[in-house]
Amino acid sequence: MNKFGFLKSHIIKPIKIVLVGYMASGKSSLGTELAETLNIDFVDLDQTIEASEKMSISELFATKGEIYFRKKEGIVLDEVFQRESFVLSTGGGTPCYGKNMEKILLNSTHSFYLRLSIQNLVERIKREKADRPLVRDIPDEELEEFIRKHLFERSFFYTQAKKTIDCNNKSVAAIVADIQKMLV
Repeated sequence: MNKFGFLKSHIIKPIKIVLVGYMASGKSSLGTELAETLNIDFVDLDQTIEASEKMSISELFATKGEIYFRKKEGIVLDEVFQRESFVLSTGGGTPCYGKNMEKILLNSTHSFYLRLSIQNLVERIKREKADRPLVRDIPDEELEEFIRKHLFERSFFYTQAKKTIDCNNKSVAAIVADIQKMLV
């Protein structure tokens, strides 16, 4: 209590949570739920880029190329960090290009790598192949090898996140609860 008999209010600090991980690791689903639980904004980096460019990521890659997309991704990432509080779901490749992982570590209050086993990733990606241009044309029997190699290349960046969350065999609610415990 202060000298006037009122309870002291707690100062609420900005919270900037960034979720990184391979495609289909649950960044958007978890991010949406976590943001709602924390009552802060949810930002999906790919959706923000699509809205800015008025075209899908697939169309961006096809018409303007990956180099353009990666530059745009870095610019939009910088813009997101100007916000006060948010949960950000990055694209699977976001941390792996330019200085994006460095930006994430410098500007976020919390960064989490959402880790899944190769087998769980393969199962999820098979169900979503049509929506994932990177793997759309890879035959199912070659998908595991592709994911294994690709994840190996990207793991260096993902594991730089401040914390790693094992997402295998856990519900969204359980993972959100795990993350909330780590925010304290």
